[in-house]
Amino acid sequence: MKLRLAVSEERYEALAQALTRAGFELDDDAELVLLENDRFPQYLPVRDRDGGRLHLAVEEIVYIESLGHTVTVHTADGAYQTADRLYQLCLLLDPKQFLRISNSVIIQRSKVKKILPSLSMKFVLVLADGARVDVTRTYYNSFKEFFGI
Repeated sequence: MKLRLAVSEERYEALAQALTRAGFELDDDAELVLLENDRFPQYLPVRDRDGGRLHLAVEEIVYIESLGHTVTVHTADGAYQTADRLYQLCLLLDPKQFLRISNSVIIQRSKVKKILPSLSMKFVLVLADGARVDVTRTYYNSFKEFFGI
């Protein structure tokens, strides 16, 4: 069975050895994630356009977007693909830093540059990389609460 570890660096090596001895295989693309309580990952496993694997620092993420079965992580430097589903990323990332604003977008709080009101209980956000994303009506109240509006 394949697992991905999302634990502190201090615990990673000991857990990795114990799980490997128990017959588990560690893989960054595994659907099952072993997550440490109150600990959020500092890096997210992604793939670049050439399919190469790398670990992207979570602080670099501007927003995450899902289109069909493809989940794209956007940074100021470019876009990367991840094997995780959007709902998994909502559970994995720090809820004090990241917020889901629609069925297909998660934003990082510190990367919001402008909040523009729109018609019928919506907002348009201008992000650090210049992208514009919509806060949909479903997420309107949680967005207002998150930003204290």
